[in-house]
Amino acid sequence: MAKRDYYEVLGVSRTASADELKKAYRTKAKELHPDRNADNPQAEAQFKEVNEAYDVLRDADKKAAYDRYGHAAFEGGMGGGARAGGGYGQQGDFASAFSDVFEDLFGDFMGGRGGAPRSRAQRGSDLRYNLRVTLDEAYRGVQKTINVPASVACDACKGTGAEGGAEAVTCPTCSGMGKVRAQQGFFTVERTCPTCNGMGQIVKNPCKVCHGAGRVEKERSLSVNIPAGVETGTRIRLAGEGEAGMRGGPSGDLYIFIEVREHALFQRDGVHLFCRVPVSIAAAALGGEVEVPTIDGGSSRVKIPAGSQTGKQMRLRGKGMPALRGGGAGDMLIELAVETPVNLTARQKELLREFEKLSEDNNPEGKSFFSKVKGFWDGMTG
Repeated sequence: MAKRDYYEVLGVSRTASADELKKAYRTKAKELHPDRNADNPQAEAQFKEVNEAYDVLRDADKKAAYDRYGHAAFEGGMGGGARAGGGYGQQGDFASAFSDVFEDLFGDFMGGRGGAPRSRAQRGSDLRYNLRVTLDEAYRGVQKTINVPASVACDACKGTGAEGGAEAVTCPTCSGMGKVRAQQGFFTVERTCPTCNGMGQIVKNPCKVCHGAGRVEKERSLSVNIPAGVETGTRIRLAGEGEAGMRGGPSGDLYIFIEVREHALFQRDGVHLFCRVPVSIAAAALGGEVEVPTIDGGSSRVKIPAGSQTGKQMRLRGKGMPALRGGGAGDMLIELAVETPVNLTARQKELLREFEKLSEDNNPEGKSFFSKVKGFWDGMTG
């Protein structure tokens, strides 16, 4: 099968410049790369054809021979350095050509070739601070002062890492890229520069205070505004209050995680509060009022219906926690707990026995039931 014209393979004219040839090759190679055409069995052969064409046309001597003799220039020994029968040419030539498309295919992952030198400044790390507040503070909101140990910019070198604040110089090993490349067969391997550790620049005279890091450890005092309505797990972000960046880089952020302590009287469920209130037997039986404390520091009087039992719940609207992002407040749920009196006087005991007798007289079925139970236990123990 006759070979196609190399210019036709790349889709360029015979007067195309070196840049136009390179651009056309990259486009074709990316389009036909086997990794991107797993479902096209012809892509690999076309990919090889594109590489073969570019390998010839990118070289001035080979291009001149091809323009004069065509494919015959590389057959029967006319091509000199090229392999007989065409193909890829010498391995070194192909590796150099293939590295162009490899750069485009994987350049973003590897960090890219060329372009501006790598910046030596690096953003500082984000920090986390756990802050505990009371339920009352979570209800009202509060201003807290916290002490945060963190890395801050070195005052001696102004964060540059160099003695006297001098500017760092471009790394001679990587030319400021922060990475070095090595050719291994058809592939180019990229590694972090061992001289500058990926910074792209080096400090000739490191600062004696920070030893070239551009930052030092220090404890800072910060004022934090805790909004009303926070709950355990609420996260507050303080931009730029994290660790200082390396050699003049921007600071990270500080994230404050809130933990609300348990309250002696109230239990919380979102924006709602729960409170257990003790009441006397007389108040539960006859009805009445009870005064209950509220989270705002005040109190509310609640009516108790006659005949209330332990576990009965009542609701106070709007007496719960405020919503963190607006929308009103929750409710307060009150659960009654009927108390059994202790340490009774003789008169109190007498009145209770009289009450019990009257209760049995007014409830014959109940009396009969208790009599049966008493008879059963007497028989068991008799």
